[in-house]
Amino acid sequence: MSLTRVVLTSGRSLDLSELRLSSTYGGMLEGYPCKPVNEMKIKSLIKAAARAHPSTPVHLVPPPREYPDQYAGAFGPVEVLPQVACVGAFHSTALDRAHDPVLHRSALTIIWFQPTTHVPSGCDAEDSLREVDWEGLARDYEL
Repeated sequence: MSLTRVVLTSGRSLDLSELRLSSTYGGMLEGYPCKPVNEMKIKSLIKAAARAHPSTPVHLVPPPREYPDQYAGAFGPVEVLPQVACVGAFHSTALDRAHDPVLHRSALTIIWFQPTTHVPSGCDAEDSLREVDWEGLARDYEL
């Protein structure tokens, strides 16, 4: 049973079976949001997703970045990602039409950022999430 269903712009339906939400900058004790901090956060999310789902490809939806401050600090300009980092395990019908639809599914772990803790549903999901190239990124597996 899925938590929700997301419909891609291609029309493919994805079932979300697992979702982990975290504060993008939660636990940041010193420093400020900047490119090096953001890159470390993204790498950490990718590694954690790959460990959690070792047989499934992981895809990062490139996050929007804001530059609210014109002054650069020691690590460069302030660069802010959306407040919520999301890691979702998605499943759909098999990619290969030759596969038995009862025995095969496709899967992809997706990482994206969004401004709220809203769980994506139907066509009401971040546009960048709905535009994922499922056919090019997901992998079929046998049940």
